[in-house]
Amino acid sequence: MLKLLKNSKRHFMTGVSYMIPFVVAGGVLLALAVMFNGKAALPESGFLKAMAEVGQAGLTLFIPILAGFIAYSMVDKPGIAPGAIGGLMASQMGAGFLGGMLSGIIAGLVVYILLNIIERLKIPHFLRMILPIFIIPLLGTFITGMTVYYVIGDPIAWLMKALSLWLSDMQSASSLIIGCVLGAMIAVDMGGPMNKTAFFFAVALITTNPQLMAAVAAAVCTPPLGLALATFLFKDLFNDVEREAGKPAVIMGLMGITEGAIPFAAGDPVRVIPAIMTGSAVASVLSLWLGATGAAPWGGLIVLPIVGNPVGYVFAIVCGTLMTAIAVKVLKSTLRPREKGKKASLTRVN
Repeated sequence: MLKLLKNSKRHFMTGVSYMIPFVVAGGVLLALAVMFNGKAALPESGFLKAMAEVGQAGLTLFIPILAGFIAYSMVDKPGIAPGAIGGLMASQMGAGFLGGMLSGIIAGLVVYILLNIIERLKIPHFLRMILPIFIIPLLGTFITGMTVYYVIGDPIAWLMKALSLWLSDMQSASSLIIGCVLGAMIAVDMGGPMNKTAFFFAVALITTNPQLMAAVAAAVCTPPLGLALATFLFKDLFNDVEREAGKPAVIMGLMGITEGAIPFAAGDPVRVIPAIMTGSAVASVLSLWLGATGAAPWGGLIVLPIVGNPVGYVFAIVCGTLMTAIAVKVLKSTLRPREKGKKASLTRVN
């Protein structure tokens, strides 16, 4: 079991490699549907609505795929169903891609334990043949699903409620504080519960405090844009899969779809997530300081025609994007994986 956990980086990268086509296909189709719609909102009818729903289906599936193939990397085929089902539950409960990654690890550990228990039991050969296709997926899915439900679902729901109340109490805080908080929450889980809480907090105040909407809208697009820029400027810091993911991330970033950053964060969360949180916080703070306002519940450059002080808004996004790329460069250059035997860790380079 410890060996499985020591190789978590490899398991995460396996899940990411299977997940990326879903993020790219779903995110780009959704972005194009919103762009061709001519306004910062999901299409409500016709061909573009169908395109948007196809895109949303891709973005709905990527978390179960991520979780399923993390478990697959850990315990082979018996882990796919428990991992994918646990990942879907985590997604539906609002736990985001971080919840999906945790679900995949839980599923892998559960199936590993079941396999070891079964190895110690004297089971007839004809029964062993049905274990991988019936008994293990059934028990593995049940245990994983119940763990996700009670260990992830309830705490996430409580935390989101507490965060919403906290944000409401912070409305009168300084631009620096509220900007840093909103920007960091937008980036930390890229479409997950933190992101949604900050986003809908701003949406609820769009008529009375449109500056918050602009601040959130600017923060939404800097994670994918900043990481895409980093793949172009600092190619040696990324593998081939990540460099390819940088191209569609540009489109998703411009269209305000934060999920474009997830392939990078899922493969290297320790260094990527702090970097994108920093960049989004910078974009949010600058947007507030420069007095940009937002009139639509969306993010990215697609809302530019209806943004107050568009120059300040674009400047905030450019600065947040540059900060993200620089932060990624610094963190990936100073905190490098170190192999010690079979144990991987992060070490600071002096």
